[in-house]
Amino acid sequence: MRTLLLRSLFLKPVTVPPPQPDTPPSEDVVLVELGRALEMRARRLFGRSIAIREIDAGSCNGCELEIHALNNAVYDVERFGIKFVASPRHADVLLVTGPVTHNMRAALERTYAATPDPKWVIAAGDCAAGCGVFAESYATVGSLSAVLPVDLTIPGCPPKPIDLLKGLLSLMEQATAKATP
Repeated sequence: MRTLLLRSLFLKPVTVPPPQPDTPPSEDVVLVELGRALEMRARRLFGRSIAIREIDAGSCNGCELEIHALNNAVYDVERFGIKFVASPRHADVLLVTGPVTHNMRAALERTYAATPDPKWVIAAGDCAAGCGVFAESYATVGSLSAVLPVDLTIPGCPPKPIDLLKGLLSLMEQATAKATP
């Protein structure tokens, strides 16, 4: 015990130096550009921020980990006006992961009905798109498109947080193009 204490007193801590403020990494630049573009389009379409309701329809939770990473200190998408909400009544976007199981089908349909118009449905990950490892399972109805109309599919197993943001931006661009004659 004494050896560990003495070693910890005299050894330097093993840490990584912080990034220099004048040269941000390229991924940070991409994130900031994506976030600003999303915020601008959301304000133009809605006049406010985007509210997302994330639904797990029967996944392995790999996609959820990447979706939850959007709120961590690295991505912090709330600074761009993207908020995750607990109620579908407050949502603009339904972000669904996993293949739709028989048990989740009715709940998913009720959630879709409770979401006010205009609403978008995003199938996040390969399982929600119908080509994941659970695609042919006896416990699933199949892909999300078999239950709800899907506006955007984001592939990946699991999709990266940057890909999720790019998908949201492309959805906003499609909606902006439809709104302007």
